[in-house]
Amino acid sequence: MPTRMYFNDTLHLMGNVVYTISNAVVNRHTELQFPATEVCATEEAHRSETLDEFGTSRVSAGGVMVPQCIPLPVRNFSACHCLSSPKRRSPYSVEDSERYSSLVKSVISNRVSAQTPESLQAEDEHIYGRIVKAQTPSTRPEMREPRSLHPFLHSEKTLETEEPESGPPARIVLERGQGRSSVPSVTRILQQTLSPEQIFYLERWKRKMIAELGEDGFKEYCQNLFRQGHCFHSAVEDILTSGEKWKNEHPSETKEYPPEIQGYMESISHILEDVSAVRATESTVQHNTLNYLGIVDCVARYRGVLCVIDWKTSEKPKPFLSNTYDNPIQVAAYAGALNSDYNYKYQVENGLIVVAYKDGSPAHAHQLKSELMLEYWKTWLLRLEVFTEQRSSHASSAFSEKR
Repeated sequence: MPTRMYFNDTLHLMGNVVYTISNAVVNRHTELQFPATEVCATEEAHRSETLDEFGTSRVSAGGVMVPQCIPLPVRNFSACHCLSSPKRRSPYSVEDSERYSSLVKSVISNRVSAQTPESLQAEDEHIYGRIVKAQTPSTRPEMREPRSLHPFLHSEKTLETEEPESGPPARIVLERGQGRSSVPSVTRILQQTLSPEQIFYLERWKRKMIAELGEDGFKEYCQNLFRQGHCFHSAVEDILTSGEKWKNEHPSETKEYPPEIQGYMESISHILEDVSAVRATESTVQHNTLNYLGIVDCVARYRGVLCVIDWKTSEKPKPFLSNTYDNPIQVAAYAGALNSDYNYKYQVENGLIVVAYKDGSPAHAHQLKSELMLEYWKTWLLRLEVFTEQRSSHASSAFSEKR
């Protein structure tokens, strides 16, 4: 009997220890404020309450009989294991708030009125420093006026509508003798009066081509372009002077052209259908008053309007007039020279730039109406003034060196 009582006391002591540990766990979870959860089904399955022979309530947990003296509160107990992470420190806690104190006070103060663009700019200058404002670029550069606005049309000559269209096309060959050795060409004047931006892009393209092809390869490339251009212009001239069509009704009768210009000729086939009444091809024009000359590609009617036509070749598409760079100025210069040249009894007010493509895709035709031709004529006069000033400066320098 004493042995059994000693054994019961031991079990009772063990129950108190289990209760203490359980209560500590429950209190810990209560402090963390976990929501009340039900006991897991596995715990319910393993726990069963019985009475021993002394009437003591016992709990079987995992097969071990534990005396239960006081009911265990498991209302807030969770079998889930949860670890509490330390509180993250705000990155703004280490910032110097004195720098932003004025801005914070202006925002949270009720006495400050609503902010204006001026006050916002003042705060930005206080925080970030003074703003340096750049001048807003104009959408279109200011157009200079030439010092001497020479007329585009000649008052003593008739307009093209009054001149009968008869006879073969004119073709005046350029002869550099006969007092023309010192007269600059339109191409030379435009090349020597390029803007810094044009020179930059031209040099960049040249360096890029040399890097890809090498020095010798680039020279050969330029020679091929010149040869193809000359062959292309000759083929177009043959068609316009002979009056033959680009394509006959029978494909077998269609004229064959060298392979290097076959694509160009195919490209302008639809343009040639609208060209008629050819007045001149590859003919020299000269402006005696302004002292320059050039060789006009073609003077003919395009869709009924008499134009100075310039044939161009390109490997890249140029669908807009701006893609043709100085070509409109060149056409205006040719037209102005033709209008003042007494070898031609008519005047031309319109222009046409035709860009042919090597792959045979349809050429782009950029028409220059009379109003637009006058604008490019003014630009040409400005370029001519720059060229004249450069020429005078070089002549003065050479004279000074000789002295």
